[in-house]
Amino acid sequence: MITVIAVDDHDLVCTAIAQLLSDLPDIKVICEVNNGEEAIKVVKEKNPNVILMDIKMPGIGGIKAIEKILTSNPNVKIIALSAYMNEPLPANLLKIGIKGYLTKGASLEETVKAIRTVAVGKIYLEPKIAEQLALKNIPGSSLSLLDSLSPRELDVMMKVISGMDIQTIAEKLCVSPKTVNSYRYRLYEKLNIKNDIELTLLAIRHNLLDKEGL
Repeated sequence: MITVIAVDDHDLVCTAIAQLLSDLPDIKVICEVNNGEEAIKVVKEKNPNVILMDIKMPGIGGIKAIEKILTSNPNVKIIALSAYMNEPLPANLLKIGIKGYLTKGASLEETVKAIRTVAVGKIYLEPKIAEQLALKNIPGSSLSLLDSLSPRELDVMMKVISGMDIQTIAEKLCVSPKTVNSYRYRLYEKLNIKNDIELTLLAIRHNLLDKEGL
């Protein structure tokens, strides 16, 4: 039996995942949680095989939660869920240690396939995402400036463009405001921009901000 924890800030999403998987003989959703902080706690208590983790949530968010969970439980298999499918997010999350990446539009069949694949230690990416990563590594292909960002820098960027102030970001990441500003100015330098407005415009050009705000 593959035990699964569903993590999403929308109750309806978690409930839908649990119901869709309820008839499968080899997969069982043992818990549904709504934020990264709760996920960290529940993973320690229940030790699931697989976590379906929404990336953009209130609080510390999915990226930071993934980092913390894998630090304390490196054997758990995490599948990231996101409305965003373009680079650089999938590649950065793979660097952190996720085993799967699905968009929120993935079918039940694909979700089940992903769970079963990562449960045995293999990596599963939606075909379109896998294709993008493959094309990225072809000699001569153009790489986005965003590819140069570390997972933490990308996390800070996502929080800045979502409208969080420096103090709030510092609290979410458990670091000082000075450290957050250091990451912020490093983003400016790497991306060749001057302020948060240009950072947001860059994010829009790379589809890091979607219409639903997911």
